[in-house]
Amino acid sequence: MRHLIMSLTLVLCMVTTGCGYNALQTQDEAVTAAWSEVVNQYQRRADLIPNLVNTVKGFAAQEEKVLVGVTEARSRATSIQLTPEMLNDPEALKKFQQVQGELTGALKSLLAISENYPALKSDQNFRDLQAQLEGTENRITVARNRYIEAVQIYNGTVRKFPTNLTARVFGHAVKPNFTAPNEAEIAKPPEVQF
Repeated sequence: MRHLIMSLTLVLCMVTTGCGYNALQTQDEAVTAAWSEVVNQYQRRADLIPNLVNTVKGFAAQEEKVLVGVTEARSRATSIQLTPEMLNDPEALKKFQQVQGELTGALKSLLAISENYPALKSDQNFRDLQAQLEGTENRITVARNRYIEAVQIYNGTVRKFPTNLTARVFGHAVKPNFTAPNEAEIAKPPEVQF
């Protein structure tokens, strides 16, 4: 008798307040679309790298180690494809973020060596590629922020009553979000020395 009353109460709640199924579907699609934009911007960055490396190569032949590092980091970053279906796997997301972080570090090294070559810094191709790369990094930030917002809305819906019941029935789980791989390091204030 008790189970019957609980079941009827659950059905009544779902009928009177809506089950949230449509909201879950809409928000899940928003998360997938936001993720696609993140991947799109990472791909844009990966596509710019060979041109940037070739431009620097002509000026900085002795910087072979940095150029090889950037090329290898790009290769690792483009070898990991995180599909929308894998967004529910925190380990896959962490691995994807890790290789993208390695690529970011390699690009910083590449741009740092340009400081040693005034002719390179004044080369129009290099400046154009550098500006495009900076713009792409900004686009990546915007795309990640949109993904984070979409995941926040979706996860809120998955966890709220009564849609959490619908989410369980249809297998919707909380999605992992972007995290900083070096949270402990960035939590410390930077040291400034004069």
